Amino acid sequence: MTQSRPSVSALSAPLVESLIADAQILRLGIERTATGATIVDAGIDVRGGLEAGRRITEICLGGLGTARFVPDLRFPRWQTAIQITTADPVIACLGSQYAGWSLSEGDFFALGSGPARALWAKEELFGELGYKDAGGSAALVLETDKRPPDSLIAFIAKETGVAEDKLTLILTPTTSLAGSVQVVGRVLEVALHKAHAIHFPLDRIVDGVGVAPVAPPAADFLGGMGRTNDAVLYGGEITLYVEGPEDEAEQLAKGLPSSTSRDHGRPFGEIFAGYNFDFYACDAGLFSPAVVTVTALSTGKSFSAGAFVPELVEKSFRG
Repeated sequence: MTQSRPSVSALSAPLVESLIADAQILRLGIERTATGATIVDAGIDVRGGLEAGRRITEICLGGLGTARFVPDLRFPRWQTAIQITTADPVIACLGSQYAGWSLSEGDFFALGSGPARALWAKEELFGELGYKDAGGSAALVLETDKRPPDSLIAFIAKETGVAEDKLTLILTPTTSLAGSVQVVGRVLEVALHKAHAIHFPLDRIVDGVGVAPVAPPAADFLGGMGRTNDAVLYGGEITLYVEGPEDEAEQLAKGLPSSTSRDHGRPFGEIFAGYNFDFYACDAGLFSPAVVTVTALSTGKSFSAGAFVPELVEKSFRG
């Protein structure tokens, strides 16, 4: 298939180069493997930080989006949020940022996100998007607290069709500052993923913006997963601009918020434990922002649904 859309790998390559060049000031660790691959440690053996997480979020968006910290007065104790805007929300969020590549070998497991996914493009989703990237370099963000084995690094390079010395893997533990930021920075992506799940035509989503409070890192993986999810489920807000009939925009708004889920109303950590820590047993409809506004571009009318749950944000973030 001939690609008519921008290359997320090409657009994000300068962002990756800048991240590596600024590793010292961003408190990142850089390793070059024997075969030339670049490993960026954003919080395992180094401290990392918020700015690193912001820049990694933009890499995840494939160079098609902007992440910035903004004041947030909705939650009195947590007044910093991350705001996401994109030039092409469907490709930026679902074609790049979505953590859809499951990678495992031995005791190593991680979900991969970022522009390298579009080079691999073996998820069914890419067939629906009609998108496959091509390029000479690849960057993949892994939510992990371990370095991947060399054999898995070689596998990723082969699957993306690049030489190992053109591959960059960015490691972001959920317990780190950078990891927390880049997960909460998926506030717009989860809304698009749910829109896809409830069968709203993705080609009618023209633009979008999302914002969610930055969750403080937790002491362990489960705590970090809980806080970052709660930031979006109970404190996230997005706006989508869509084409098509006004009544379908209204139905999309009603169907998107996390409050439509049977699991809504408890801290995510508690929900997760209730399913014996089986992520896939949770109701998939839960993973969406708290508040949604959808604007029908045909008429200019906007529809809103959902509500913030500040007491759950407070409970989750304070631990």
